[in-house]
Amino acid sequence: MTPQSTNPPETDYPARWWHALEDGRIQCDLCPRDCKLHEGQRGACFVRKMQNGKMVLTTYGRSSGFCVDPIEKKPLNHFYPGSSVLSFGTAGCNLACKFCQNWDISKSKNMDRLMESASPEKIAQVARKLGCKSVAFTYNDPVIFAEYALDTATACRQQGIQTVAVTAGFIQQAAMAEFYAGMDAANVDLKAFTNDFYVKYCAGQLQPVLDTLIYLKRETNTWFEITTLLIPTLNDSDAEIHAMVDWIARELGPDVPLHFTAFHPDWKLDNLPTTPPATLHRARNIAFAAGLHYVYTGNVHDPQGGTTFCPACKAALIVRDWYVISSYEMDETGHCPHCGQPIAGRFGHYEKPFGARRIPIAMNTV
Repeated sequence: MTPQSTNPPETDYPARWWHALEDGRIQCDLCPRDCKLHEGQRGACFVRKMQNGKMVLTTYGRSSGFCVDPIEKKPLNHFYPGSSVLSFGTAGCNLACKFCQNWDISKSKNMDRLMESASPEKIAQVARKLGCKSVAFTYNDPVIFAEYALDTATACRQQGIQTVAVTAGFIQQAAMAEFYAGMDAANVDLKAFTNDFYVKYCAGQLQPVLDTLIYLKRETNTWFEITTLLIPTLNDSDAEIHAMVDWIARELGPDVPLHFTAFHPDWKLDNLPTTPPATLHRARNIAFAAGLHYVYTGNVHDPQGGTTFCPACKAALIVRDWYVISSYEMDETGHCPHCGQPIAGRFGHYEKPFGARRIPIAMNTV
């Protein structure tokens, strides 16, 4: 006899952001894919399906795992630097990136990947007990489990815990306002600056992501930073980097932090080389020349590229190498102590940094 799984059963939770069609199908209104589903059919994300004539979320309350991370790993360098964040994700994704670094989770169609069960209230309580400043919805895109993320955000705020969305920003206008109203911070993955790249390598579109970034800047109080994974020969040309940073400077302003991170061969792009550090340095210099104030390199050891410099006097205010902070000079209000320049971000009382540790958490033991 085959032993029964000890994993939590699939939970069908009533979903938001959908409408019925005249032909008996329903249409998901959460992301720009606009999936139209027959009874029993799942969307491209795999976790939203039509059941009994309505849309349900099948991963509510279930996770692929919980870890306590440094906030710099999200990456967020201007959101309570040095603090710890309780991180978790579910399964599935609404994009199909050929270079996905978490493909075993985001591309999973196996619900047995969801090994942990936790209510929003339990997550908030554990975060507070562990001394985490925030909870991050990450590993796969929280847009596809928005109901679970938003309920968790509500529970976190009741406990004084901040919330972070690590997302590709691929979301419909209809859901955008409610989703980001629940997020204190976000890191948005701007995967490239051509629509051809999004179509060919992500099965998506560029414009909805740009719309998300503009919305975050103009309509919300959500702190956000941008990450671009530079992939050799695909999105790392001078022309594309110039176009991207010029757009950021013009549409979002100079104070949005930008992270250029190194690609490592994975998933369906294992034929390309790792991004050379020189490519990251070149992109960083182009971004500074375009007027951006805070530009970082990631996935490499690079203290210069990890350090926060004052845009006015150029003093090194937060010295980092990867996720390790070795020097921190700002006051609690986020000003340069040398010249008084305000530094964009969310800052507070700084004590001993959490460091580079990654601590797996079993929710049923906390």
